[in-house]
Amino acid sequence: MRPLEFFIPILLIIYTIWPLFALRPVIIECLPLLTVLVTFVHIFTEGIRWQMVPLYIITAIILIISVFRLMHQGQPQFQPTTFSRTLIIANLLLLAVFTALPVLLPVPTLAKPDGPYTVGTRTLLLTDENRKELYSGNKDDTRKFMVELWYPAKKPAANVPLAPWMPDAKIVAPAIADYLHLPHFFLDHLTLAKSWSYNDLPIDRSAGPYPILVFSHGWNGFRQQSTFLMEDLASHGYIVVAMQHPYGATLTVLPDGTLIPNNPEALPKDKPDDEYEAAARILVNQWAGDMGFTLDYLARLNENDPGGQLTNLLDLQKVGIFGHSTGGGATIQFCGTDPRCKAGLTLDAFMRPVGLEVLDNGTKQPFFFMFSELWPFKRNSELFDQYYSHVDPSNQVVTIMGADHYDFSDLPALSPLAAQLGLKGPINGARVQNIIQTYVLAFFDQQLKGIPSDLFTGPQEGFPELKYRP
Repeated sequence: MRPLEFFIPILLIIYTIWPLFALRPVIIECLPLLTVLVTFVHIFTEGIRWQMVPLYIITAIILIISVFRLMHQGQPQFQPTTFSRTLIIANLLLLAVFTALPVLLPVPTLAKPDGPYTVGTRTLLLTDENRKELYSGNKDDTRKFMVELWYPAKKPAANVPLAPWMPDAKIVAPAIADYLHLPHFFLDHLTLAKSWSYNDLPIDRSAGPYPILVFSHGWNGFRQQSTFLMEDLASHGYIVVAMQHPYGATLTVLPDGTLIPNNPEALPKDKPDDEYEAAARILVNQWAGDMGFTLDYLARLNENDPGGQLTNLLDLQKVGIFGHSTGGGATIQFCGTDPRCKAGLTLDAFMRPVGLEVLDNGTKQPFFFMFSELWPFKRNSELFDQYYSHVDPSNQVVTIMGADHYDFSDLPALSPLAAQLGLKGPINGARVQNIIQTYVLAFFDQQLKGIPSDLFTGPQEGFPELKYRP
């Protein structure tokens, strides 16, 4: 709970239990009014959210009771009885239930990046005039997609606010809730979540040019889905670019307000394997095309950024590609067909979209493959084995024991009940994110910056959760 949210039930509890004491000074009768004032300050500074509504209601009810008592001060001093004690206990239990709601569904707090750089963020709309949109229903539409950049930045002024975790959360959060089979309003409080980045800060030019990392989200994902990892990498001296693949993402919001929902026909569920995989390969080729065009665009910015921000600060000879789930498959596909990829990393790579040529020939770049224990399934494992037999065996594969598919995203931060909601595995959420941050950073540092790491020599005593593929 946020600070003022915490004080509201505390004040109500004090007011509720005070009749058990011999004295009841007038100041105690003023606690409900103080609670109302704290509630208003909370609403205007921290923001209203539906999980707090029961506490708002009970605050109003208790205020009315308190006013009634103040109007009848001539009555005898309150004397606790068995009934009144029972009523107090019932009220406390009700307060506990109402308080549990915002505790168990808090405003998410992302892991703070620990690198030496402040993190800036910037969102761009890219239009590839040379490619057609395959999934809009209009054959004349050109491919448009959003990307978000996180980068090392100069420190902001004291009054600059942190950027929201998801700028379009008011629109996108209900779509995510629908996809996760949660009530439509369940994630509305994501509008209040903050990142650790600052919008459009000037880039720190002192240590450039910076290596580039391109991230591809999973099917029904979104570009901010793993912000904990994007910000951490940027804080350690990378320019990180996260894709938002329209019609494959949960919901894409363009700057003009156009909404692009997920198109389930792009990855049709109820098709035979051969038809499904053919459709999946078309999808991933489109996503790989997004990556390639993004690198083309970044090359132009490096030559002449109209805003003056990125000129000569992008090291296009040091490009890492990484992705989660379907984005992991797109990572393998892109690196198997585009030499600009110098190193690749996958998080629960979904292999069914990977093209036959790449499956049969592998990839030449150094790779690191991370899987969760609870997600892999037979067909995916078969295709990964087919692909992995054609890569250098020094490209290691590790499984995070106790992790599930969404543990590679920010979703475990949504609630202490994330495991019960199917949003993570039984492993501690903060621990698995620390493992991911540590290994992803070390891998790209080793491959793109030449900083060697013992993490890739085999099992590590400090990371017993990792199971290495023989």
